[in-house]
Amino acid sequence: MNGESLDGRSILITGASSGIGRATALALAARGATLYLAGRSEERHRDVLEAVRAMRVPVHFLPLDLSRLASVRECAERFLALDVPLHVLLNNAGMAGSRGLTADGFERAFGINHLGPFLLTELLLERLGRSAPSRIVNLSSKAHYRVRRIDWAALQQPTRNRSAFPEYAVSKLCNILHARELATRLQGRGINTYALHPGVVASDIWRRLPWLLQRGMMLFMRSNEDGARTSLHCATSDAAGRETGLYYDDSSPKRPSPLALDDALARELAEKSRQWAGLS
Repeated sequence: MNGESLDGRSILITGASSGIGRATALALAARGATLYLAGRSEERHRDVLEAVRAMRVPVHFLPLDLSRLASVRECAERFLALDVPLHVLLNNAGMAGSRGLTADGFERAFGINHLGPFLLTELLLERLGRSAPSRIVNLSSKAHYRVRRIDWAALQQPTRNRSAFPEYAVSKLCNILHARELATRLQGRGINTYALHPGVVASDIWRRLPWLLQRGMMLFMRSNEDGARTSLHCATSDAAGRETGLYYDDSSPKRPSPLALDDALARELAEKSRQWAGLS
């Protein structure tokens, strides 16, 4: 579906106020998709909302704070109450460099980058199934290659590392394991799943990192529009529509780390996530 009209397709994107999410939203709107933008502040989304409306494309804002599971439930309830189809759930929102705990007592990167999106996805699965063929797209990172193990106890403790980068890497591994487990569980239901590395992009996700580290990373960063390309490929392309549960880089499947291919670990993460999110 690359370049083709998306009229009649409904897409929910988290974190579209800036960065990759904003670039993705504008590209999807240019092809006619109906958008539901979920984030913490409608005011921060004002610019992208106005840009999409100027294209004469339907767009709606949904309040969502991924650091609070109650907010995730409220967002899902608001969307489901609209009684509209959902063809793509794009779990784009994320954070890096922030330390501490979420409101529900989870390490911040894990809670915001994985557990919140996990719960949102679970709550919208039935609607995605009713709208099939549909897709779930998780933004991950090549940082996941650095992870050697998941310390389950650490996920319920404040961030240990000053940079918070090891915790970020674990959360990005969880994004891939999540997509992989879903692909197995949803087989035959017409819902395809994807995890992807967008490239190292000059987006707001890095705003909490130390200034010198930000400056060094800027030398290797690509634009938000370039970073959105793999998201758009996974969300809309016919080629990706024939695949599920894979990890992508530069719009092509790529072999992730051995841990990301561990199906037993993926099942364990799903079981713990369901328990921690209050689903079991």
